[in-house]
Amino acid sequence: MTGRPRPQPPPGGLLDWRDQSHWSWTAKPCRYCDRPTHLRDSKRSPAHKTCAEDALAQQAAEAADAYRTDTL
Repeated sequence: MTGRPRPQPPPGGLLDWRDQSHWSWTAKPCRYCDRPTHLRDSKRSPAHKTCAEDALAQQAAEAADAYRTDTL
């Protein structure tokens, strides 16, 4: 099977948060770990990039497991 090549993640991880919309001058608690962060996710919720990537990886693993066990 000849499909499209898999896209490569940006340097530094899965998410590309180089855009200024992911920054805030006000530090707020991360939605995942409660430590302060100036970063914001795509919905403007406070989140560290690494915390958001870990959460996405966990969600993907759970979805793959549910697919394998036919619980979707």
